[in-house]
Amino acid sequence: MIKVVISAKTGVDFAPLTDFPIPPVAEEPNWGRLPIEECNEPLVTLATIPGRLYLRPLYYEQKIPGSVAAISARQGIARRLQSAAEMLPPGIALVAFDVYRPLAVQQFLYDSYRESLRLQHPDYDDEKLIATLHQYVASPNADPACPPPHRTGGATDVYLISADGESLPMGTAPDEATPASATRWFEERHTTPFTENRRLLYRVMTDAGFANYPGEWWHYDFGNQRWANITGAPHAIYGIPDETEYYL
Repeated sequence: MIKVVISAKTGVDFAPLTDFPIPPVAEEPNWGRLPIEECNEPLVTLATIPGRLYLRPLYYEQKIPGSVAAISARQGIARRLQSAAEMLPPGIALVAFDVYRPLAVQQFLYDSYRESLRLQHPDYDDEKLIATLHQYVASPNADPACPPPHRTGGATDVYLISADGESLPMGTAPDEATPASATRWFEERHTTPFTENRRLLYRVMTDAGFANYPGEWWHYDFGNQRWANITGAPHAIYGIPDETEYYL
């Protein structure tokens, strides 16, 4: 069931009943250890569904090398995003801002954040710096046995907007590298409307079959090794897809 929560800042926000908190996830380390049994599902270009699903190529807007204007995903991810969007209450839509991510973009994000961390925390030794880095950016690993989640086409970054196009408040911005971006941060510190809005996003995405990466409220996986690691699946079904069309 869905209830309406009135917010002085944004007008009308929708959130699930508070009977449905986001559960804790005990993710095993080293998700890349899991095998991949590639299903050969193709990459497809996502399409908008007015009032339900919108696309925002955030890294293309930021002019990151290797990024393109179109947002691509595995075919099964496209279907699940549509399903999640259709479960939302009237007046709320889903925005996907990053799904398939080529290795060049992954490398740029990794290098940029690593440098940012060095500047922000000159006291960090290499071990602590890399551990912090990997909380928010996967290694740009070229090994097909352990691809970064977004390179599989099976990871998606999303947020919610209201009918007037305003982002629903989540307590942090999408893609913000801060401890408060952990999905359950506001379960421990219940704060309206952040708690309810995160629960709404979590509810529709997991009902559509996605698994949430607990360190980022906006990041959801299906079919890749991280998804298998979180859900207990014996293997992933998405490795590195056929990227030929993406680079044409």
